Amino acid sequence: MRLSEFRERVRRHFGENLRNATPENVREFLDQLQKEAYENARDATGCYEMMTETARSYEEIIQDFFARVLELPPEEAVMLLWTVGLELAYAAIEHQYAAELDPLFRTLEE
Repeated sequence: MRLSEFRERVRRHFGENLRNATPENVREFLDQLQKEAYENARDATGCYEMMTETARSYEEIIQDFFARVLELPPEEAVMLLWTVGLELAYAAIEHQYAAELDPLFRTLEE
């Protein structure tokens, strides 16, 4: 997908300046992108090739990811890093909401 197409998809899904973005529709958008990437990764036989993972820790996985991003064409790198940033930002929001709402539900359970 070209960066211009990606921008248009983001705007269609979330509105200008992401004004309609919520944790729920961010997750939906990212899941759809991942599903499409998975479907596009099939070979001519319709099968998927499993990567051989050599990393032994989460830290090594992150290091490998960011090292590989540096080798991508700029448009691909921007889209990949943007989606990772969006996911991390909204995960933080979900965590904050959970922390704020937890006391409300905890009192109901007791």
